[in-house]
Amino acid sequence: MPKKQSNRCLYQSDFKSFINTNSDTILGSIHNAYHGQTLTSTNEAWWNEIRILQAVLTPWKDEDAEIIFEYDIPRLGKRIDVVLLLRGIIFCLEFKVGQKDALQTDVEQVMDYALDLKNFHLYSHDRTIVPILIPTKHKSSSNVFQSSVYNDSIYNPLITGTEDLQNLIKNALFHANAVRPESIRDWVISPYTPTPTIIEAARSLYENHSVEDITRHEADKVTTDATISYILEIINRSKKNGEKSICFVTGVPGAGKTLVGLDVAVKQSYQDNGTFNEEDGAVYLSGNGPLVAVLTEALARDNYKKAKENGDKKNITDSRREVSKFIQIIHRYRDNMLAKIKNPIENGHLEIDPQKAVKLKQSGYGEVEHVAIFDEAQRAWTHKRIANYLKRGGTYGNKLKVQDFPMSEAAFLMWSLDQREDWATIVCLIGGGQEINTGEAGISEWISALNDQFPHWNVYISDKLTEPEYAEGKVNELLGSNPNVSFSDKLHLGVSLRSFRAETLSAFVHSLLSFNPDASRLYKSVVNHGYPIVLTRNMDKARAWLRQQARGTQKTGILISKVSARFKPLAVHVLPQSEDNAVHWFLEDKTDVRSSNYLEEAATEIQVQGLEVDYACILWDADMRYDNGKWSFWKFNGKTQWIPEKNYETQKYMLNAYRVLLTRARQGIIICVPEGNKNRTPDGFPEDNTRLPDYYNPTYEYFKSIGIQEL
Repeated sequence: MPKKQSNRCLYQSDFKSFINTNSDTILGSIHNAYHGQTLTSTNEAWWNEIRILQAVLTPWKDEDAEIIFEYDIPRLGKRIDVVLLLRGIIFCLEFKVGQKDALQTDVEQVMDYALDLKNFHLYSHDRTIVPILIPTKHKSSSNVFQSSVYNDSIYNPLITGTEDLQNLIKNALFHANAVRPESIRDWVISPYTPTPTIIEAARSLYENHSVEDITRHEADKVTTDATISYILEIINRSKKNGEKSICFVTGVPGAGKTLVGLDVAVKQSYQDNGTFNEEDGAVYLSGNGPLVAVLTEALARDNYKKAKENGDKKNITDSRREVSKFIQIIHRYRDNMLAKIKNPIENGHLEIDPQKAVKLKQSGYGEVEHVAIFDEAQRAWTHKRIANYLKRGGTYGNKLKVQDFPMSEAAFLMWSLDQREDWATIVCLIGGGQEINTGEAGISEWISALNDQFPHWNVYISDKLTEPEYAEGKVNELLGSNPNVSFSDKLHLGVSLRSFRAETLSAFVHSLLSFNPDASRLYKSVVNHGYPIVLTRNMDKARAWLRQQARGTQKTGILISKVSARFKPLAVHVLPQSEDNAVHWFLEDKTDVRSSNYLEEAATEIQVQGLEVDYACILWDADMRYDNGKWSFWKFNGKTQWIPEKNYETQKYMLNAYRVLLTRARQGIIICVPEGNKNRTPDGFPEDNTRLPDYYNPTYEYFKSIGIQEL
């Protein structure tokens, strides 16, 4: 019989049940476990894999062995086609159905899976792993069985077509001296646990990091060091007293929140004379996919380049793997914990299912880290959004459906750390007024969870968190009855006079968007400190200005809100929503057409939050218009007209989008408010009813009235 379905794979069974089950039934089981619409090619691939393996595995059908389809490596977001657990050996199979040749990229792919298991999967640490690439029409088979250069019980990838797969497995078992008769108990629900090797590699990589080049790094080092020291003190106090603690760190755009989070993650993990402390690990988590992708790739490329210069043999994928020890997507952390709960939920109460999780000595059923740093914590989902998401089934592969989920994302992340039986600390890095997606809760959801569900947690909070841009100024009211609250100015990342520009720019943007009377004064202050802000109505002039400003390797880019719609007439295309696209946009040089410097593709607030370029053009569309001292909000219907947006929450997200866009440039910005199309048809009607000048003119005049220099 197939085993109880794990949320970490699409199908799991012992060999005998797999071989004796109708292939259509198995395919149906995979379909039922998969979330999303499968392509015809994917269906055909699964069908062929099932048919091939039912024949190939026959010699071992009576053994204690398991087959697993589409295994999701915990927290890494990578999925292995098929895993075989046979005689204590882990076989990683990567199928290329219908393919004849073995491509180098495919060989590297299956090797990466093996290395990911070895480095991050507890029950694979001390096992022999055999990666096999199977281009099904390949006419030959590997006959050399040799350990890889990593010297860690991983074999060099083997290559075979369908016909020789059975013999290859037999030979691999012989060469690996596989005598253990049993499968690997609980392998499929193994905890995520990095090995000391990958941790040391990650530390070495980070010590020579170049993250400053792609994140804002203007804050005075004394200020950031004081914040880091204070956070580490909280962590040490929590450990000493066996407590659970949470601290909220605020800072203006450019104050270095991301770097503080990364530094805490690294320093917390290496406190004892620079050696790794296995019991005190930390992880940096962000819900911002583009930010994680760009940070990871920038660090990995830098490390790879330095290794190459030193004559070291190292793949770029090794560097990416090392970065992923410290930098991860928060949704994968969350989903790894969701895979452990009892489902369905009874009486609105979350419980761990012992059949789906392994209890470890130190962490219990929690994750391996004591400390979790959540960047952009204001973007955690509301209860309504995560409940609806889980009701439909998750979008990260497995169909993880949970009815009546009882918590917000903030509360669930606290619940996850609360599963540790000893101590834990959460560090929330918060940007004010930067919730930009419907369903992002802001700071109030964290505070509500503390008050209602986690009253035993200590709360350390920035003294700036009571200001209007955080929880609409209601933090004091929300925390009023909580006796465990301590305020500290050390949890606010202030910016020194040496980096006066960032703080003043943030204040100017706030005044500009809020119609405050000091906007003109603040504009002059920003410009006088060497940060140009200019205004135009012509995208060609905007592009020329950007190219004139940038020197050497400085980055330029066009930015638009995700709600903007009428940018194509200006020869601007939106950057497709893909993390790979964001990586190319930010990191490629000006010779690459995918680079932001080409000024052809515009990034949205979703893709640039937490990141920046040197000089930016903010292309202001008709989605947010000045209207007699207030903003009016509009959404395009995709066809013929703009529709008024009346929902207050959505209006807030749209306003915050422009707040993010206006604070993404290190060196200067140009705001382009188009003229619209004033032409008429021969019949006297507007040539383009979606770009009327009246949609843009009031906004342009408002900016002029503040004193912004016209180009």
